[in-house]
Amino acid sequence: MDIYTVGFAGKSAEEFFGLLEANEIRRVMDVRLRNTTQLAGFTKRDDLEFFLRRIGRIKYEHEPLLTPTDEMLDAYRSKKLSWDEYESSYRSLLEERAAAKRLKRAPFRSRTALLCSEPEPAKCHRRVAVEYLAARWPCVKVVHI
Repeated sequence: MDIYTVGFAGKSAEEFFGLLEANEIRRVMDVRLRNTTQLAGFTKRDDLEFFLRRIGRIKYEHEPLLTPTDEMLDAYRSKKLSWDEYESSYRSLLEERAAAKRLKRAPFRSRTALLCSEPEPAKCHRRVAVEYLAARWPCVKVVHI
């Protein structure tokens, strides 16, 4: 089973939706903590759900099990936590939440992309989340688009 990840920052709507279509994504799982702010642009939660449905017939869902906490995110953004500390804290949070056990695997058989804002996965919690799932679920291949 392939699980995709995608970030929207630095991409036009055309580029973003084109990537989803080119990779035949059928479901976008939003793993952002703050998905309703004006900074989200065309990916603001309700707008994104509409665009996904209309443009690509793609299902949208928000998954709080895979979001960081407010405190964690704020500490990282204010540089009170380094990336390594943030990543470690986030991994611990996923373990505490038992996210891999609580998430249903069957819906992931439909091409699913974890969505966050960062343009690249290297320093984004979506990469950490998908690696966490891949380590606990057999036969998962991670694809960053």
